[in-house]
Amino acid sequence: MFVDRDSLKRSEPDLACTGALQSPSTGIVDSHGFMLALQGGLEANGGQVVLNTRVARLELLEQGGYRVHAETDGADTYALTCKELILSAGHGAPQLASALEGANPPAAYLAKGSYFKLQGKAPFSRLIYPVPEPGGLGVHLTLDLQHQARFGPDVEWVETMDYRVDPARGERFYAAIRRYWPDLADGVLVPDYSGIRPKISGPGELAADFRIDGPAHHGLEGLVALYGIESPGLTSAMAIADYVAEMIATES
Repeated sequence: MFVDRDSLKRSEPDLACTGALQSPSTGIVDSHGFMLALQGGLEANGGQVVLNTRVARLELLEQGGYRVHAETDGADTYALTCKELILSAGHGAPQLASALEGANPPAAYLAKGSYFKLQGKAPFSRLIYPVPEPGGLGVHLTLDLQHQARFGPDVEWVETMDYRVDPARGERFYAAIRRYWPDLADGVLVPDYSGIRPKISGPGELAADFRIDGPAHHGLEGLVALYGIESPGLTSAMAIADYVAEMIATES
């Protein structure tokens, strides 16, 4: 619902804005607990989570189906064959799919997003999202389960995967945050962590939605490929899983 400035001043007196869309049902989840629950469900149904192993390439078999070539950290290699393949490899999905003739994956781009942590307590009781910026949601405020405040992510287009947070980017954070929290003090932000978005739209382009390609898109039986699953991919993970399962079931 829309909330005007006067109402916001009563509930969030430190927030500077002309109005806001309030979502009372919005909250946070324990992402690590969620991942453990997914792992437990997978293993309870006969699945495996294989660590320290990467998929090197995919192969489309002449008789139908797919061969997945993998290698371990110890340089051991092996291959698995399957009739149905769900390619949900994040940043690596477009490159892996490019080996499958007809898959037609999108171009891949990397957009790094850094977070800075607030030393001390934030004067806000809810998540604060400014108007989105090109390539991302803007430097917003999130509160974890311990009420620790973090700000981010920003948008930094990169060519390589480097998760180190550059402390110098903090100056941009102060400027961005003070647009909606003008009383933010100097010296209270410290580098926290970063993530790298698996973009399928590049700098200056309109943001692309999730892209989920099934046989109706590429004509390859048994293949569902997921591209550009960035935020809010975690929030919508279960709905995406249901959608993919329905695609596989419909084809079968």
